[in-house]
Amino acid sequence: MPRLYSPEQAAVLFVGRRKALGLSQAEVAARLGISQNRLSELETRPERLTLDRLLALAGVLGLELTLGDRKPVEAEREW
Repeated sequence: MPRLYSPEQAAVLFVGRRKALGLSQAEVAARLGISQNRLSELETRPERLTLDRLLALAGVLGLELTLGDRKPVEAEREW
């Protein structure tokens, strides 16, 4: 499972997942109850996602959010 450290990483994950599922922005937006233009804005400016919208988007895309203790950067590197 990928670890996220920035809104930009979340955007890449969400857009990639949406495309992998074969969903258009319009389809995902309809499921969220927002316009396609608003979803496009959130994909390009992910720092504007509210927590409730983040959770809803993850749910539509079949993802879940998990919080845990952050590992030191050195522990994440593979040799």
